[in-house]
Amino acid sequence: MTEQTPETRPQRRSIQPLARLFPYMGRYPKLIIGALIFLTLAAGTTLTLPMAVRRMIDNGFTGGDSGFINTYFTMLLVLAGVLALASAGRYYFVITLGERVVADIRRDVFAHVTGLSAAFYDANRSGEIVSRLTADTTQIKSTVGATASVALRNVILCLGAIGMMFITSPKLSLLVVAAIPLIVFPIVAFGRNVRRRSREAQDTLAEAMTLAGETIGATRTIQAFNAEKLARSRFTNAVDSSFRAARGAIRARAVLTGFAIAMAFGSVVGVLWYGAHAVLAGDLTPGTLGQFLLYSVFAAGALGALSEVWGELSLAAGAAERIGELLDEEPAITAPASPVLLPVPAVGQITFDSASFAYPQRPDLPTLHDVSFDIAPGETIAIVGASGAGKSTVFSLILRYYDALTGKVLIDGVDVRDADPAALRDRMALVPQDVTIFAATAAENISLGLDGATREKVEMAARAAQAHDFIMSLQDGYDTQLGERGITLSGGQRQRIAIARAILRDTPILLLDEATSALDAESETMVQAALEKLMENRTTIVIAHRLATVLKADRILVLDKGRIVEEGNHETLVRKNGLYARLARLQFESGAEALIAAK
Repeated sequence: MTEQTPETRPQRRSIQPLARLFPYMGRYPKLIIGALIFLTLAAGTTLTLPMAVRRMIDNGFTGGDSGFINTYFTMLLVLAGVLALASAGRYYFVITLGERVVADIRRDVFAHVTGLSAAFYDANRSGEIVSRLTADTTQIKSTVGATASVALRNVILCLGAIGMMFITSPKLSLLVVAAIPLIVFPIVAFGRNVRRRSREAQDTLAEAMTLAGETIGATRTIQAFNAEKLARSRFTNAVDSSFRAARGAIRARAVLTGFAIAMAFGSVVGVLWYGAHAVLAGDLTPGTLGQFLLYSVFAAGALGALSEVWGELSLAAGAAERIGELLDEEPAITAPASPVLLPVPAVGQITFDSASFAYPQRPDLPTLHDVSFDIAPGETIAIVGASGAGKSTVFSLILRYYDALTGKVLIDGVDVRDADPAALRDRMALVPQDVTIFAATAAENISLGLDGATREKVEMAARAAQAHDFIMSLQDGYDTQLGERGITLSGGQRQRIAIARAILRDTPILLLDEATSALDAESETMVQAALEKLMENRTTIVIAHRLATVLKADRILVLDKGRIVEEGNHETLVRKNGLYARLARLQFESGAEALIAAK
């Protein structure tokens, strides 16, 4: 999904994007049939009213027969009851259909976007995606439900009224039909403008909601820097832009509606003027003219309502287009048609064979250059280097968030591009530096991705990660809701939850990205011991800025500007007096100085 501005976005001139809704609606034929039955019944009942009026005028009034009038008014009450029943049935079926369709769309869109590759999220903001899942689907719900039913009802009513007009008076009907193109063509032309402006309004609203979500998620940082005024100003500007875009769409719809109603009723007045003279001349009865008048009003009113409906459909078309862009987005990382099966049991071997990579958003800035190394099963490798050296990119290629541009990455001898990404990731456990805690219980956070994990296993993993004690101190223990992003937990507590996740997964490959960076000295000692036990008989890669955490690694790879410049254990690399030795002197000497100063 590429970011597009209203100026660069291709301008479609139809409501064709709404066609994407048909397969969803087709899943529920009973609801559609029920809606159509009640829509037709409501329109048919409405179309019988003018005939009753004609009979009363021509027979009841002129004959002075009060019994005749009473009978017809009784029938009108019956028709009113039928109309009420039909309207209630129509509402139930169409609104239910709208809710069901939108629930399916939201489910499918969410399932689709969660399967998209990391490159997609590099280029698109999460708030924009959430806006499409909420605001745009709500607009579609309105269309599939109320708007669609109003449209169908008025189409049936308009066509039925026009048909009855021809039966009532062909001559007057020809005059009305001649005026229809003068009404319809401008409506279509105005509708294009309404749709364009509606899309702009939806885009600006999404931007405002994205900004709101970003700001609310960082409230503590905003307050810490006294940036509330700046945040309010930015959001106010975004909301004002959204309002201006919405006002433009409203103005266009208002012009469209006013023009359609003026033309429709203007043509009716002209035809009635002609009909009145026909009554005076004896060519029509008063009842016939009354019947024709009501059918004309029905047809004109239906056309006027359809002009408003067209505006609603234009709004929904814009929303459907935005939803369609998400559904059309193809993930860059997919499982091959016939994936190569990974060996069973898992081996835990990792090989980089002349792998090079640059992020899609920065193709001119490669982050890895011709990187080659081999990690034997059960070996512990540390990757060190300055920020931006490419350490995290190594993890991204192993997890297959991205594919290497040249060279290969192999897991257990299988090129990751030939394997199913899900099968690959089942063999790995990740402890990231920035831990994600979900708004769920402590137990659910630890068992992430393992629905069958028992409480006993969850607690064992938490104990091993030194997390059990603090979890039990929470209000409901393992059933405590941790809140959005685990805001109530300390950084060390969040990190221990992540370590417990990795312990519970029990995978042959362990990826530690600054796994103890947020821990205090006491907690780090305990968790380091837990990690060392976890690392036994597992292939482990440790990314660390703090070199004290990698001293026991079997090998250390030193990355600099995307290249492996040194390799060996701690003692060997110190003796080489290269980049690693310089980093070690900086950290250990500054640490010793800090310790002396503290004493």
